[in-house]
Amino acid sequence: MSKNTLLIIFLVVLGAAGWLFYGLPRGIGAEPIKVGILHSLTGTMSISEKSVVDATLLAIEEINAKGGILGRKLEAIVSDGKSDSPTFAREAERLITQEKVTVVFGCWTSASRKTVRPIFEKYKHLLFYPLQYEGLEQSTNIIYTGAAPNQQIIPAVKWAFDNLGKKFFLVASDYVFPHAANEIIKAQVVALGGHVVGEEYLLLGSKEAKGIVRQIKAARPDVILNTLNGDTNIVFFAELRIAGITPDRIPTVSFSIGEKELRSMNPKTMAGDYTAWNYFQSVDSSDNHGFVRRFKEKFGADKVLNDPMEAAYIGVHLWAQAARDAGSTDPIAVRKAVLDQSFNAPEGIVHVDPETHHLWKTVRIGKIKPDGQFDIVWTSDGPIRPTPFPPYRSKTEWEIFLQDLYQRWGQSWANSG
Repeated sequence: MSKNTLLIIFLVVLGAAGWLFYGLPRGIGAEPIKVGILHSLTGTMSISEKSVVDATLLAIEEINAKGGILGRKLEAIVSDGKSDSPTFAREAERLITQEKVTVVFGCWTSASRKTVRPIFEKYKHLLFYPLQYEGLEQSTNIIYTGAAPNQQIIPAVKWAFDNLGKKFFLVASDYVFPHAANEIIKAQVVALGGHVVGEEYLLLGSKEAKGIVRQIKAARPDVILNTLNGDTNIVFFAELRIAGITPDRIPTVSFSIGEKELRSMNPKTMAGDYTAWNYFQSVDSSDNHGFVRRFKEKFGADKVLNDPMEAAYIGVHLWAQAARDAGSTDPIAVRKAVLDQSFNAPEGIVHVDPETHHLWKTVRIGKIKPDGQFDIVWTSDGPIRPTPFPPYRSKTEWEIFLQDLYQRWGQSWANSG
């Protein structure tokens, strides 16, 4: 072979290599960025959490359709927490140490979040948590995209006091969120001049609600404030109706029932009850209409959206914006960059509060309609600054309260029964 032939072959190979490096679109052939999704796909909480996974995947798909992050596509690693806090902990550590994900989007119950929090702090990793919750927590390793107490619980109790009645019965699941929420509610009711006429708890996953409904009937409250979670709500509301307790007699204000949960219930018998959230599918805005349309196109025209789904969707986009600004998907770099982020969400503009790692959010009260959607009957004037620690006690007193619960349940964040 002549020298000229060798030279030509060399130049052709060199040109091909250059075209592969510079000519192909960025991201093609690049290793994807792994992101973790950790929710309950089985167990009592799957009624709520499966749909949050779908909303998270929609956001990931949207980001990939625009080229991904830093020229690389996102790859979702979905893990089942099985409605069990120890499983959540094991899966969180596996996602971080074995799957090498760059971020985790997940958890629903506060028991699961509190169980995984030390893992994210140990590995200096990052969790985006999409649920309204009891507050009383701040972590530099968690971005809270759901509501703090002053963005859901506290305004809802004030609205109920002004519009529904002064006597309240508190029904709740027996884990950290409802216990803490009820301490906040009781302090607020006393401050307003109202009365708590009953407070009862059911184990997570309980299928027995006759006894608690008998107590409600005997106490004759004006309003039921409901912090039950999971499929226990199905049993509870069925027993209410059997006992003749309907929304026109004793309305219920729920804090963990949305459009998705109503699909597993009977919306016609629920019509007239209320829930408090930051987002409803019925929010009338062009951004929300587009969000609803895209979700239905991907997952089916019969699907519905709710607040935790929207909060999960927000979290993915906030993380993506922060990664682009940081020029890195390293959790520490993203954690710093995300504190400057805002997002034009389906619920309206949200932005990260750098002091608390929570979002500024608008509050809404919805009245259930027979079709399982909501009439929005009250909306705050604008996004409310998050206050994770309500002023009814000092931060230290709240932390002592939480530790007492933890010790009472045998160093767990839920009563196992």
